[in-house]
Formats: sequence, C-alpha cells, structure tokens
Amino acid sequence: QVQLVESGGGLVQAGGSLRLSCAASGSFVSIDAMGWYRQALGQQRELVAHISIGAGTNYADSVKGRFTVSRDNAKNTVYLQMNSLKPEDTAVYYCNAAIKTGTALSTFTHDYWGKGTQVSVSS
Repeated sequence: QVQLVESGGGLVQAGGSLRLSCAASGSFVSIDAMGWYRQALGQQRELVAHISIGAGTNYADSVKGRFTVSRDNAKNTVYLQMNSLKPEDTAVYYCNAAIKTGTALSTFTHDYWGKGTQVSVSS
C-alpha cells in the first residue's frame, strides 16, 4: 500500500509564507513525476506546480515567482515553498505522484493522491 501525506498547511496573513511537504510511504520501487494541485471552495482543482524525476519544473502562471517546488528523492518527499501568499491562494492543496510498484523486472506506475492540506490566507 502506498500513501501520500501532506503537511505544512495552516492560517497565514497575506504576504506570509508556508512550506508544504508531501511524503510517500509504503511499498514502492520509485517515484516518477510529482505535482501539487489546489482546489478552492466552489472551484475546479487546478495544477499549481509540477516536478519531473529529472527535477524539471512547471508552474501555473498565477504562482510563478512566488512558489517553488522541489523534491528530495532520498526522503521520498516533494515540497512546495509558498511566499508572498495572497488570499486567492486559499485552497486545499493536494499532492499527486506517479509511483512505480512491483519488482525491478515488473513494475506498474499509478497515480496517487494525498488527502490534502488546508491553506488559508487572510487579508
């Protein structure tokens, strides 16, 4: 069983910072691409940031210059550093990862989702 657990959410004032973490646990071979998504009340879930296994990154235009995604493969963890937070960033943030399970000769890649962590930014 593979699980993704997010942490680091909370309440902050506009202009403040938070760092989200997402750690994978369980039995798996490796983690491929990982991404952060968010969903505000009454809104569709949207991609915030994406990081490949080679550490290439992609960001939503709304967070470029403010958010930074990174990963620590030794810890099976992806991070999202969020600076200059705005009330519009308020949402539940979800971690997504493509994870290989099985053996070295027979692996299967599946998408996994965390349960989300709340980020609330007050004005």
